[in-house]
Amino acid sequence: MAGGDGDGLAAARHLHRWGRLSSVCCVDKARLRGPAAEELEALGKLGVEVVDNLQLDGADVIVDAIFGTGLSRPPEGKFAAWITAINESGKTVIAVDVPSGLDADSGVAYAPCVRANTTITLGLPKPGLLKLSEPVFVADIGVPFEAYAAVGVAVPADLFAKGELVQL
Repeated sequence: MAGGDGDGLAAARHLHRWGRLSSVCCVDKARLRGPAAEELEALGKLGVEVVDNLQLDGADVIVDAIFGTGLSRPPEGKFAAWITAINESGKTVIAVDVPSGLDADSGVAYAPCVRANTTITLGLPKPGLLKLSEPVFVADIGVPFEAYAAVGVAVPADLFAKGELVQL
């Protein structure tokens, strides 16, 4: 499931390279811009079809990337229907950055909200993830700590001392 920032599409590209990709579904390909549109184009060049209908058959694991950070209201329409279908699928779900339907800042879980088995958040922990009872991992995506400092974000120097993926 791919959202507006391209993280899910980038994950799909890697899964394809590793021979682990079943299908890629995107709620609305026409709204993708910037990095997300570039990831969509890259998948096309690899021969990966991105469909606009939800296809969960054949998947052992669902990668949720419908929404990224910045959600501040309940999902509606097709977005809500996809989240509900994911939750009812009985499959293992890994959320990219934040589970779709969760406010990354406050931790408010709007209805519906993806019930992820695991969340892998990118760069830094988001405050809202601290309220989740399921495992949350922070992935180092290569942003220099100096870049965070330049925008006023203090990062513990030892955040990734034990590896590129750290459990909260």
